[in-house]
Amino acid sequence: GYGCSDHYYESDTLLHSFQVLAKLLESPATQDIICDVGMPVLHRNVRYNCRVIFLNKKILLIRPKISLANAGNYRELRWFTPWSKARHVEEYFLPTIIQEVTGQETVPFGDAVLATKDTCLGAEICEELWAPNSPHIEMGLDGVEIFTNSSGSHHVLRKAHTRVDLVNSATAKNGGIYILANQKGCDGDRLYYDGCAMISMNGETVAQGSQFSLDDVEVLVATLDLEDVRSYRAEISSRSLAASKVNPYPRVKVNFALSCSDDVAVPTCMPIQWRHHSPEEEISLGPACWLWDYLRRSKQAGFLLPLSGGIDSSATACIVYSMCHQVCLAVKNGNADVLADVRRIVNDETYVPEDPREFCRRIFTTCYMASENSSQETCNRAQLLAEQIGSYHINLNIDAAVKAIVGIFSLVTGRTPCFSVYGGSSRENLALQNVQARIRMVLAYLFAQLTLWTRGMPGGLLVLGSANVDESLRGYLTKYDCSSADLNPIGGISKTDLKNFIQYCIENFQLTALRSIMSAPPTAELEPLVDGQVAQTDEADMGMTYAELSIYGKLRKIAKAGPYSMFCKLINLWKEICTPREVASKVKHFFRTYSINRHKMTTLTPSYHAENYSPDDNRFDLRPFLYNTAWSWQFRCIDEEVN
Repeated sequence: GYGCSDHYYESDTLLHSFQVLAKLLESPATQDIICDVGMPVLHRNVRYNCRVIFLNKKILLIRPKISLANAGNYRELRWFTPWSKARHVEEYFLPTIIQEVTGQETVPFGDAVLATKDTCLGAEICEELWAPNSPHIEMGLDGVEIFTNSSGSHHVLRKAHTRVDLVNSATAKNGGIYILANQKGCDGDRLYYDGCAMISMNGETVAQGSQFSLDDVEVLVATLDLEDVRSYRAEISSRSLAASKVNPYPRVKVNFALSCSDDVAVPTCMPIQWRHHSPEEEISLGPACWLWDYLRRSKQAGFLLPLSGGIDSSATACIVYSMCHQVCLAVKNGNADVLADVRRIVNDETYVPEDPREFCRRIFTTCYMASENSSQETCNRAQLLAEQIGSYHINLNIDAAVKAIVGIFSLVTGRTPCFSVYGGSSRENLALQNVQARIRMVLAYLFAQLTLWTRGMPGGLLVLGSANVDESLRGYLTKYDCSSADLNPIGGISKTDLKNFIQYCIENFQLTALRSIMSAPPTAELEPLVDGQVAQTDEADMGMTYAELSIYGKLRKIAKAGPYSMFCKLINLWKEICTPREVASKVKHFFRTYSINRHKMTTLTPSYHAENYSPDDNRFDLRPFLYNTAWSWQFRCIDEEVN
């Protein structure tokens, strides 16, 4: 529900939120539990992102969000207003549907905390944990012992430890118990929310939820001693001095206790060591869970992937295979929801997925689309990988379609374009490559729609693309070719990380076919072979290595570097390997090709967001797509520095 986006403007969204709140208030499941639920609330005609905290059919407090997320993937200021009245509470008039359940006409609305018979609780909301002046600091100084945080935090490679460190450092400096819940799964867009629910006390983790799983709901519990918080805090004299001067929060008194007098002998939870996934495991699990959510919610019958025998499409195939592993594991562990989804997808009410390869054959079709410019080696690699993961594999040849398209052009114009190796111009050479690439996209969609029909099975397939984040940034792809698909699980992942992921799959899934794929130089195979061998390589075509491209991407987006700043940073980073003039040449070449190809980002296939230097034009990387590709002022500044 976090990704409602512009639906937050609709009064229906507010209405339906209150209707669901009424159901929760009435539910026996919520009795004798202080519940903290998120929803949009309109207060005095201003929309706030709120926590509604209730107990036994009574709303205790509506706590509006103070710090809104408004960078990167987030646009909360578009829909919500931050609550700017610190430690101030107003009356909120409840709608009739809630009054009928709670018997309350008004409830407190604002920046307050809850005082139960035995402790004090405060709510923090998502972004507020990441803010430099997090509310938990002042709340903790004012005696709040338990903090709740309900979060919509998405997965990025290597990010989980940051979230864990923030929570543990919050309770290390100030003492206290911190309960973090985070959304999990695909919320209908490019993000995957990666769980990692946790409970921390006094700087140490005491409970850890899973980061990637197919379970819709996961419950985390811990039994902790409030006296441990009090003794921890009382020992820190600097904290006690600050606490004695703090401006107090309004307290909502709650006639309820979280503990009871005879629980002295109840054992408490001990600190645990947080187990982090490696980046390769994250690639194997995150996009796989995202694909599963997308498949079951789109109600399609599986995936089709144009499998070229290269690293990128092979990595995509491995992610689908990993998804099949996760599904079989979930069913084995008794997840009835996953089993029901599986049976609906394969259209068999008795089916039980036990072998990932067998399940893969039912829901995954791979297709090698050969042309006269394809080598036998890539064909063999694709065939062998398909056999090892179990996909339903198709081999076809596109030459007849290419000849027909070029034939139409020749018939109309009286001219026949040639590849550059046969004396053609660069324009002819590029156009002939583009025709092959675009025909593959057309065939991919045709086979996705009708392959299951030919096999006597119902439904259609989602087409998967496999352009990596570096190629997208450089624009090294044909607009409306096989990069144009329904979904791209690797579109936010760098070539370097994908190579490491392939190595991980060799070791963990025993996919020996990947060894030859790893050792082969990346190639588009769109230009004629020379003596039966591939002459074209990606890095030669691009005029830069994938390693360089990854550095350019991080500097451009994460370091916010324009051409001049990038040059200034790289003359130091590369001083052992490049002269300043060579650095200038490389930077100019990158920005020239990036800006020429930026228009391709407007049609980029929706891809799993995994890197903070993603060039995704949809909402993460907002830039023009018509540039002055000469960069005359910027490049002149670089030239002056070189001289």
